[in-house]
Amino acid sequence: MKGIGLDLCEIARFERILEKGDGFLRRYFSAEEQAYVLGRGQTAAQSAAALFAAKEAFLKATGAGLGGGIPLTNVAVQHEPSGQPRYALGEKAMARMAALGAETAWLSLSHEDGMAAAVCVIE
Repeated sequence: MKGIGLDLCEIARFERILEKGDGFLRRYFSAEEQAYVLGRGQTAAQSAAALFAAKEAFLKATGAGLGGGIPLTNVAVQHEPSGQPRYALGEKAMARMAALGAETAWLSLSHEDGMAAAVCVIE
């Protein structure tokens, strides 16, 4: 294992963010993630919170942190047909993985009682 990261996001915060429009989504989410969140209906804020937590968990697992030169749009989440989330990493995120000697970034998402959580394990 090369790294592990955990992040929590309050879903109510994302409800407030989404009420203001889609500017936040455009700034921090890939086009595919934006479409995913906006297509979730009443669970859009829950989904946005989980995806954002996934981005931060990845940055923590790699040791990059928010100011470490990897844009959040470079750390995207996709879903398998089964619903399982997985990372879709851009060039800078992949370069960070390579620098760590890592090949895989595992992701688990959950939400309960107003919170969304993400765990990232780098191998």
